[in-house]
Amino acid sequence: MEVDDVSVREQLFHNRVRETFICVLLFTCLYILSYLILTHFKKNADYVTDDIEDATANKIALWLCTFTLSVAVCAVLLLPISILSNEVLLIFPHSYYMQWLNGSLIHGLWNLVFLFSNLSLVFLMPFAYFFTESEGFVGCKKGVMARVYETAVVLLLLTLLVLGMVWVFVALLNNHSARESLYDMWEYYLPYLYSAISLCGVLLLLLCTPFGLSRMFSVTGSLLVKPRLLENVEVEMNCAAFEEASLSRTLNRGSTACWVSVNVEPLRTQFLSVQAKRIALEMRRRASPWQRNLFYPLAMLLLLALTVACVLMVCFHVLELLFDETAMPSGMGDPRLGTASFSMFGSLGAAVQVVLILYLMVSSVVGFYSSPLFTSLLPRSRDTNLTQIIGNCVSLLVLSSALPVFSRTLGITRFDLLGDFGRYNWLGNFHIVFLYNILFAGLTSACLINTLTWAVQKELIRAFGLHKLPLTVSRTTIPLKLLLANGLSKIQ
Repeated sequence: MEVDDVSVREQLFHNRVRETFICVLLFTCLYILSYLILTHFKKNADYVTDDIEDATANKIALWLCTFTLSVAVCAVLLLPISILSNEVLLIFPHSYYMQWLNGSLIHGLWNLVFLFSNLSLVFLMPFAYFFTESEGFVGCKKGVMARVYETAVVLLLLTLLVLGMVWVFVALLNNHSARESLYDMWEYYLPYLYSAISLCGVLLLLLCTPFGLSRMFSVTGSLLVKPRLLENVEVEMNCAAFEEASLSRTLNRGSTACWVSVNVEPLRTQFLSVQAKRIALEMRRRASPWQRNLFYPLAMLLLLALTVACVLMVCFHVLELLFDETAMPSGMGDPRLGTASFSMFGSLGAAVQVVLILYLMVSSVVGFYSSPLFTSLLPRSRDTNLTQIIGNCVSLLVLSSALPVFSRTLGITRFDLLGDFGRYNWLGNFHIVFLYNILFAGLTSACLINTLTWAVQKELIRAFGLHKLPLTVSRTTIPLKLLLANGLSKIQ
């Protein structure tokens, strides 16, 4: 009996060591990837300065931002890894090489992501911001430790302020829920604060994702060579070349004449835009017919199919909420992987779920940076200061940590939330979940219809040459007969 107990303890020990090694290896790879991404966008002047103290503080803040970004990437991969792990165990149920892939590993990964995401959001990112802005207390010796002391005091005061505001807010909502002991604060107020933060992240996804789904068409179109109806690329490229040559001669004369030096900067900006237009037209002319006429339509059809699939799955989930109680998002204590597929279509349906989850995340990021409120946060290569990097890391962490709850609430997957992700207070409210699904389906449909109709209208206006009309002429007042006559004359 004692020998059996020793063997069981050894097995548990080896399992724990294996899970720890896998988590550390995964996080190390994500940390290296995140560091490469941040070094691509950071402004090198912030880290190579004459002040060694400022350079050290900026490097420490950059390491904290790298940690936060790696946690955000890991949060994005939580659901895809969990779904694919379940399908792999279904395909290879008795494989010796898949014994490391179990429910304990996946559950531990979810708990670590929840812990690190809240740690980064509540402590590390505010610490990084205050650390770069601090200079040390007045009268104390300057240095990195003086900044650490000041940042710790400011962060402690901020924590007390936030906890006090949460306590007052909860007391106003429910006077009987006011607690006094520290244990009740840890068991009640902190989960309530986490629930509020997750709700804010899910609401941000609700606003950004439909807008991002519509913006994906224009963003993808700017990266591919688009076929244009009834357009002569040679004529447009020649016009751009003539305009570029004219601006170049004007700039050359302006650099030697003092009386036109005032207008050099606007002309240089116009010259660069015309040059970029000419280069784009030249690339379009060199593109093969397959690139012009096949890749762009296929990409647009793929985006349209993914968007329509998301809307249809959400509409089906709305019907499930009305007739099936198990459709409500909930937590799962012990994930039993390898017992049944989380999609009614098997492995193919699971793969589609993974693609849709990643597509929704990319769309939410595109919508976030395309919104007027957050356009200033858009990172630029080699020209992003540290404050913008901190803001981007916080924003991406909020979006990514809410992605599992967002996907499960919309019914994109039936994989229940693990760990503390399934303990949010508002997940059990039917009215919130039902209204959330209705709003997402309505907003996405409206944005998609608006994007498609405007794109068709824009192409028809360009094809029929109506974009060359003066601004005083309203294009909406042009009769349909004149529009068709103009188009037929161009075709002939």
